[in-house]
Amino acid sequence: MKFFLLTMVLQAIAASGAASLISSEENQDKFASDYLIRFYNFDPKNIPMTKMKVNTNFMEKKIQEMQQFMGLNVTGKLDKSTLDMMRRPRCGMPDVHQFTTMRGRPVWKKYFITYRINNYTPDMKREDVDYTIQKAFQVWSNVTTLKFRRVNTGEADIMIHFVLGAHGDFSPFDGRGGVAAHAYGPGPGIGGDAHFDEAEFWTKNYRGTNLFLVAVHEFGHSLGLGHSNDRKAIMFPTLSYVDLNSFPLSPDDIRGIQSLYGGPEKDKPSLNPNTGGSAACDPNMKFDAITTMENKIFFFKDRFFWSKLPTSPKSNASLISSLWPTLPSGIQAAYEIGARKKVFLFKDDKYWLISNLKPQPGYPKSIHSLGFPDFVKKIDAAVFNPYLYKTYFFVDHQYWRYDEKKQFMDSGYPKLITTHFLGIKPKIDAVFYYNRHYYFYQGSNVLEYNVLHHRVTKRQRSSIDFDC
Repeated sequence: MKFFLLTMVLQAIAASGAASLISSEENQDKFASDYLIRFYNFDPKNIPMTKMKVNTNFMEKKIQEMQQFMGLNVTGKLDKSTLDMMRRPRCGMPDVHQFTTMRGRPVWKKYFITYRINNYTPDMKREDVDYTIQKAFQVWSNVTTLKFRRVNTGEADIMIHFVLGAHGDFSPFDGRGGVAAHAYGPGPGIGGDAHFDEAEFWTKNYRGTNLFLVAVHEFGHSLGLGHSNDRKAIMFPTLSYVDLNSFPLSPDDIRGIQSLYGGPEKDKPSLNPNTGGSAACDPNMKFDAITTMENKIFFFKDRFFWSKLPTSPKSNASLISSLWPTLPSGIQAAYEIGARKKVFLFKDDKYWLISNLKPQPGYPKSIHSLGFPDFVKKIDAAVFNPYLYKTYFFVDHQYWRYDEKKQFMDSGYPKLITTHFLGIKPKIDAVFYYNRHYYFYQGSNVLEYNVLHHRVTKRQRSSIDFDC
C-alpha cells in the first residue's frame, strides 16, 4: 500500500512538473509573440489558426529576423540568448532590417529647433535634468548644422514628458525594466515629442537608467532616425550603459544623421584666407582659455580646442565634444597641476576635473566651494604656480590665490592684478605656465612673464604660437 501511495505521489509530482513546464513554455511563447508583434510587425491574426505549421514557420521567420537584426545566432528558436535580448530594457520604437531613417524619411525643414521640458522626474535634481537634456541635444548638434534652443512656455518642436503607463498616445509604458522611452519622428502635433517612462529610476550615472544615453537615443528618433543593427550605435534598440567620459557617436550614427541634415561644415575651424592657416591664425583671435595638459598646450575657443607641442607651431583642431562629450563648450578658464596629472576647466560658476584626459566623477562643482564670494559668477583665467603650489584666479581687475595643499583660499584676497603682476593690465583672457614663465593672453597679444623675476620679458602676437 505504501509503495502504491508513493507511486501515486511521484506520478502527481511528475504531472505537476510537466504542467508547470508546459505553462512556462506557453508564457514564454506569449512573451515572444508580444515582443515580435510590437517590434517586428508580427501579426498572428492574419494567419489561419488551423494551419499551425504555417503559423509556426511564420513565427520562426520573425524570430530569425529579430536574431539577425540584433546580431544573434540565427536559429529561429527561442533560445536563451534570444530571450535574454528580448528581456533587456529598450526603446519603444519598432526595429528595422538595417540602419535607416524613419518611414517616409521625415526631417525638420529648419535648422533651429526648439524643445521644452514639460515636467520633471523626481529621481533627479531639476538642474541635472536640464543639463543632461541640453548635453543630449548637443551630441547631435555637434555633428550637424542643427541648433537647439530650450523654451519654457508654449508649444515647442520637441516636447519632453516624464509619464507613467497609458499617457494618451496609444503606446502605454509597461513599468520598470521594459520599454524605457519612445519618441516620434519630425512633424506637427506629437511629431518630435519624446516620452520617458517615470517607472524607471532615472540617474546621471550608471545606477538606475541613465537619462543622458536614453535621451540621445530618443532625440535621434525625434530628428528622423530609426533603429540601427550596429551594436556600437546609440541607435541600437536595447539599452546598455557605456562610460560617459568616453562616449562617442558611432560612424553609423553620424552617417545616418548627416544623411538627413548634413555635417557641421559652417562651424568647423576654417582656413584663414589671408594667412592660409587655421582660424587660430586670425589676427583678431581671442582665446577663451589655455592650459598645459600632459606634454601639450590646449587652446580653447567656443566649441573647439587646438592642441600642440610647446616647441612646435603645428596644431590639431578638434571639437571639445569629440574628446569630452559631457563637457560644455565655451570653457572660460583652465589650469594644470602637472605633478598630479590634474586639469581643472571652468565655465560660469562651475568647474570640472580632468585626470589622464578623462573627466572625473562628482563634477561639475560650484566655484564657491573653493572659497569665492557669491558675487563672483565666473573666472576669466587661472594659472598654477608649481614653486608656491598655489593657483591664481583672475576676475576682472582682481585676483585670488588658492592654496592647493591646504585646499583653501589664502586670506587677504582679492588683490589688484596691477600691484602684483607688474606690466600686466586687466582684463586677462587666458594664461598658462610653462618653463618658469607665465604666458598672459590679452586680446591678440601674448605677454611672457618671468615667474622668478616678476616682470614681463617679451611681448608678441598670439598667432606666433601657430604655423601661420
